[in-house]
Amino acid sequence: MSNRVKRGVMTDWWWGVDRWFLAAFLILMVGGLVLSFAASPPVAEKIGLEPFHFVKRHAVFLVPSILVMLFTSMLTPRGIRRTALVMLAASIALMILALFFGTEVKGARRWVDIGPLSLQPSEFMKPAFVVICAWLFAEKARRADIPGNLFAIILLFIVCALLVAQPDLGQTILTAGAWGGLFFMAGMPWMWIVGLGGLAAGGFFAAYTFFPHVASRIDRFVTGEGDTFQIDTAREAILHGGWLGRGPGEGTVKRMLPDSHTDFAFSVIAEEFGIIACMLLASLFCFIVIRGLSVALAQRDPFTRMAISGLVFLFGLQSIINMAVNLQLMPAKGMTLPFISYGGSSMMAVAIAAGFVLALTRRKPENASQTDRLMDRTMALGAM
Repeated sequence: MSNRVKRGVMTDWWWGVDRWFLAAFLILMVGGLVLSFAASPPVAEKIGLEPFHFVKRHAVFLVPSILVMLFTSMLTPRGIRRTALVMLAASIALMILALFFGTEVKGARRWVDIGPLSLQPSEFMKPAFVVICAWLFAEKARRADIPGNLFAIILLFIVCALLVAQPDLGQTILTAGAWGGLFFMAGMPWMWIVGLGGLAAGGFFAAYTFFPHVASRIDRFVTGEGDTFQIDTAREAILHGGWLGRGPGEGTVKRMLPDSHTDFAFSVIAEEFGIIACMLLASLFCFIVIRGLSVALAQRDPFTRMAISGLVFLFGLQSIINMAVNLQLMPAKGMTLPFISYGGSSMMAVAIAAGFVLALTRRKPENASQTDRLMDRTMALGAM
């Protein structure tokens, strides 16, 4: 047993970390690796790679992601703010660089090649953006003379402009949605909320008008006409699995899904492990969001309260969008399922966000419960 009288960093971390959060994140991370055995081999074979190519890469990304999450979870709130500020500045710089020198994939420039790695800066921008906006709103609440709200609005427009330029409208909606949640929590007047809501509606209309691929996806969703192969196949995979699934490796519809290892991993889970497994997975995402909001509600510090809420809201909204697309409840949009879908940048960025949540919800040594303090005294007497 750790000697809690002689406290160390690791001891304080272990006794202070929210183990429900930690367990939920680790289950998702390990579960993502297990599920990649079902989702990725057909895609690898289809493009001429060995069957477990994406499984191996998923495992390679998983180890550093766990380490990054654990390291980030040891930061103080001040350390989180500093880390987020550096990460946000670097991400914005790389997003600008990607527009001119990035790798173009399907008409979008979202990736930057750094040595053998292909990095998607916008993934790392999201958790950093949420933390910095939470800090700006909290500073405005603390001191009325600080223009925190104005800076948060300016930052939102900068980030959204870069995302639209890539273009990546799905990430734009996700980022703006998380910001909107923080804006509402900051206690903004209803006139501001209505005005920004109208601006968002205008943005949707502009996207439909000026981006043909957005209009095409919305039209296909509404009318059911056109190329709906991937969405229809995803729905067929879900129906084919039934309640209990066809069994690991027994799925057949998944072999026709081009993005079964990324955007449509949820459909593969449904086919091979059943709707019940999907319900359990959705419940785990729901648990993280609800626990995060309940823990945030008990926080006295405005920054901590808003940062936790914004991060779990970002996590939950991304999960909802991915699952809704798979269930044909939303127009198709490429967005990964956190910790489940294949993607190194996505996994690492979500791990950082999870580390931030663990750090912000960690109990401080001075706030230890009476039971913990009694244990300290007992062990101290026993050592005498």
